[in-house]
Order: sequence, then structure tokens, then C-alpha cells
Amino acid sequence: METLFNGFTLVLPAGTFPLSTDSMVLSSFVRLPRNATVLDLGSGCGTLGVLLCAKDSACHVTGIELEETAHTAALENIRRNNLQGRLHSICGDLRSKDLQIQPGSFHICVSNPPYFSAGPASPTLGSARREDSCSLSELFTAAARALRYGGDFYLVHRPERLGELCSLSSANGLEPKRLKLVRHREDGEISLVLLQCRKGGKPGLKLEELTLHHADGSPTPAYREIYHIQED
Repeated sequence: METLFNGFTLVLPAGTFPLSTDSMVLSSFVRLPRNATVLDLGSGCGTLGVLLCAKDSACHVTGIELEETAHTAALENIRRNNLQGRLHSICGDLRSKDLQIQPGSFHICVSNPPYFSAGPASPTLGSARREDSCSLSELFTAAARALRYGGDFYLVHRPERLGELCSLSSANGLEPKRLKLVRHREDGEISLVLLQCRKGGKPGLKLEELTLHHADGSPTPAYREIYHIQED
């Protein structure tokens, strides 16, 4: 069990996706409007939903997860954190139009999707690492369908796929508005990108950077803020 901040916890059974830097930096990157309604596409054990509920006591999050084991874990995380009124998990295929999701009904969509379109499957995480069950194109289509006009889609991905992310964003009427480049160490390469895309947004992209550790491996102030670590 992971201990988060503001009294929240996270249970992650064996074989499900662990709490990662990706989820932590993405939840920090998301800007929630007042009384936000959020749709988590590929929500796993409810990690992003719990993090966002811990961040903002007024938001409401709905997660869609294909794998039954992860969905069951999400239900347990909802129960443990007393989030029955604010966090919901649906076991289903986010590509399906038969889900109980009203088009244009969410302020925010978020996703920490599989990073790889091919290659061997992970022996422990199954489809969590690969796009076997949902391509990037299908992910952007689902987000565009769920978002209201002016709503934002936030996701984290690998830097080598940034061109594809921006192309798919534009193709689905989602204008890239913020791009944050993430380095794990200040002397290292960019390891992650965080992208915010707005439905019906005007052109104009803001570039930001985030470094998590100094060259000696010690955490930066930004890392401490994201992980809610008090100064020594």
C-alpha cells in the first residue's frame, strides 16, 4: 500500500501498474477548474483519480478501465479513501460508444497511456505497457468525444512520440496549449513529456521544463513539491 498526501492511500495488487513518476508528474501538471468533472482514460487501479481527489476536494473523477483486476483494485481504493461520492470506476472499453459517458460532458480528460506501439509484452503488466487494446489515435478520439468545448486533455508520454501526439491532437480538434519537458536528472536527457490540449482552443503553445533530481541525485524543490515532501 502506498501512502499519498492529505491522508489518502493507494492499494496496488501484484500484476497491476505501480505508482510511478509518470502519474505523479501528470497529476501535478493538471489544472483543475472549480468543481471539475474529470474522465480518466485507461484508469487502472484509480491512481490518477485518487491523486486528483487528494489534490482538489471538489473535483469528481470517472475512470474507464478495460482490465477487471485493475478495476476491482480501483473499487477498493475508492472504498478505502471514502471517495464513493467523488470517484467512480467503469470496467469497459474506452473506445466503445456504448459506455454510459455523455459526449461533451467533461471539463478534463487525463491519461497515462501505454507508451509502446509494438514489441514484446511485459510478463507482469500485460497490456499496461503496449497499445494492444487502444492506439494513440483511438485515445485522442475518445478524449475529444468526452470533452466539452474549452475542456482540456492532459497526458504523459515519451518524448520520441511528441510529433505524433501533436498531430493527433490537431486532427481531433484539440489544440496543444502547454508542453512540459521532464528530466529525471538535470544532466540527463528529456525522459517524459506532459501535454495539455484544449478542445476548440486557439493556437499558442507554452513551453515549460521540469527537473526532478540534481546531478548528485538529490531531489529538486520541484520534486519535493510534487511528492509533498517537507524540507529537512
